[in-house]
Parts: sequence; C-alpha cells; structure tokens
Amino acid sequence: MELKEEALMKMERRPDWLKKKVVFSGNIRTAGILKDLNLNTVCREARCPNISECFQRGHATFLVLGKHCTRSCRFCHVPKDAPPETVDPREPGRIARAVKKLGLKHVVVTSVTRDDLPDGGARHFARTVGCLRRLSPCVSIELLVPDFRGDASAVRTVVESAPDIFGHNLETVARLYPLRPQADYHRSLDVLKEAKAYGTRLKTKSALMLGLGETEQEVMTALGDLRRADCDFLALGQYLRPDPRNVGVKEYLTPQKFETYRKKALALGFLHVESAPYVRSSYNAASYLA
Repeated sequence: MELKEEALMKMERRPDWLKKKVVFSGNIRTAGILKDLNLNTVCREARCPNISECFQRGHATFLVLGKHCTRSCRFCHVPKDAPPETVDPREPGRIARAVKKLGLKHVVVTSVTRDDLPDGGARHFARTVGCLRRLSPCVSIELLVPDFRGDASAVRTVVESAPDIFGHNLETVARLYPLRPQADYHRSLDVLKEAKAYGTRLKTKSALMLGLGETEQEVMTALGDLRRADCDFLALGQYLRPDPRNVGVKEYLTPQKFETYRKKALALGFLHVESAPYVRSSYNAASYLA
C-alpha cells in the first residue's frame, strides 16, 4: 500500500468494517493486458478500493476518452489538472480485444466528462459498443455515461447503440450538488428519463455515495426521484476520501444502515440494489442482469 494511502487511512480513522488492504498494482495478468493494449481504467484513476479484488478476478472497468476530466467534482480523484487528451479512434477496438482476452461475460465502460467535445463523447461510446458486439457478441454491455450537458441527441446516440444497461450516476443528494459545480441534479435525472424514453427495453442504473453529510430523508427523496425517472438499478456505497485534496468524509455508515437502505430501495420498486460500504457503480455489475 502506498504511503499516501496509509497516511490517509490513519487520518480518517476508518471503522473496522472499512479496514481493507488495497493494492493498486493489481493482478499481474489483468494489469499486463491493460498495459499492452494501452487502456485506462476507472479502477486506477479513481483509486477504487475494490481494485485488488476485481483485478484478481480478471475484471476491470474501462475508462475511455482519456483520463483528464473537464469537471472539478470535489470528491473525485480522476485528474483535472491538464487539458483533455485527443480522442483515440482505435480505443474501442482495443477495449474489445481486452474483453476477449480477459474472457469477460459482462463489461462496464465509463469515461471522464468531456465537455470540450461537441457530443460529449457519445459517438465514441457507441463505437465501443459496436466493436464489442462484433468481437464478443454474447457479452452484456453496461455504459456509465456523463450527463452530456443535457444534450438529448447525445443520449439518443448512446441508447441507439443498444447497450444492455445505461448508467448515469446521481452521485449525491440535491443539497450537496455544490460538490459537483458543473453538474445539475435535475439534469442528471432528465438524462435517465430520456434514456428510458428512447429505449423502452433498456435497463437504467444510477448510484449514490453516502457519508458526505446527507440526511436519511434526503437519501430517500433522491431514491424517489430516481424511481420517478424509471431508474431500474441502484448502487449505494460509502464515500471514501481518495486524496487529502478531496472533500472529507462526514459519516461512516454501518453495514446495517446500508442494508436498511437496500430494503427501502427495493420497496420503492428498484429491480436490483447493491448497498454496502464498498459497493461502487461497477462492483459486482454482472449481478444486476442475473
């Protein structure tokens, strides 16, 4: 474990249920395939605490459109201190080859937010789906997309590429959206509504991080808003500060509290809910379609 990570864990005094060893080097075979094909993952760039487990199982969440984000969310570790990279037209094909080599049955593809691109990267997502379908026709595909600045045509481009799951994360409750200065709570809900309108058979998914200072009532309001947007799937996890420069944790929720939220979310009508401290958007992703 890196010294920075050790210092961060000591500073935050995490409870026993969150004391998990994280090795960011990952499994040698998985890391080797990703390196050989010059692919980025949100696992590394966002410092996901599940990277050791997922890489060991040969799983990875692909990060397309570079690794420099055009937004400045205060809880995210993805780099924001450099201009975004030129879009690589060969990246979708390399992802398809990686999925084939890793033998994945379910693949998750996400991206940094690219407000500098006219379509926000929608066509790149669609090309990625096309390459995956050609090389691995039986794989199920989940896309976790940005809000495309509310561009309905970009949402439609992604939906028409026919992924199995269209994901867009609400991330937090409405009151805390100042932590996402270029985002908009209602715009994110509209993205999910529009995806469902364009693809009636499409499953939609969202996620929230908890422990940023939200109240239970605010969480339940957000979950109700998601259901009114006809969101099918939900992931709830504990926010863990990835770097001292990011906003601090306000509360560590117990596993029992996450289970309570899971039951309440199912009662609202979500088809599948993953809710536990280490749950992330793409963690255990194949189970949503099981």
